[in-house]
Amino acid sequence: MAYYPDLAFPGAAATVQAFTETAVKSGVKRLVLLSGRGEEGALLGEQAVRNSGAEWTIVRASWFCQNFSENFFLEPVMAGEVAFPGGNVAEPFIDVEDVADIAAAALAEDGHVGQLYEVTGARLLTFADAVQEIAEATGREIRYVPVSPDEYAAAMLEQGVPPEFANPLTELIATVLDGRNAYLSDGVRRALGREPRDFADFARDAAASGAWG
Repeated sequence: MAYYPDLAFPGAAATVQAFTETAVKSGVKRLVLLSGRGEEGALLGEQAVRNSGAEWTIVRASWFCQNFSENFFLEPVMAGEVAFPGGNVAEPFIDVEDVADIAAAALAEDGHVGQLYEVTGARLLTFADAVQEIAEATGREIRYVPVSPDEYAAAMLEQGVPPEFANPLTELIATVLDGRNAYLSDGVRRALGREPRDFADFARDAAASGAWG
């Protein structure tokens, strides 16, 4: 289960609860929830899954490597400039392939029921670091430009993003990028018995696949 745009958004917990109730009534025995690392607002959604009556596993993640290649930062990377209110905060970007492997294991194998996996990548990188690694992998000039949350929200609104999306998203970004997530955890290792994929591997493979043209 993954709630878009984020489990911490208003109304998410009620939607998750309604979905889990329907799923359990329909005979679903096991649920895996993608939750937000360091997001207090996501805890209500987690509780709905815990109370569902189904066997559950929760995977807490924050920023994905693929945010740079599949959405969110894709167009800025292609344009050569990523303007974002990440400052110099370090983030342990997680590869979604690791998240998918954990979800598949939790659904298909025993040993994951009742487990909370907080997942991170192998290293801490600032957003500037991540953009630089993508620049090196692509051989293109790409720069990171730190902006304030207010500037970022204003830019989204100018581009036609609805306020009901832009404002909560900006608030969430400012919250989770206050340094609370600037540490590594062992969720991938506990769930899969291996180390998480490194950001450099992601950048190399994404570049080779033509993700950035």
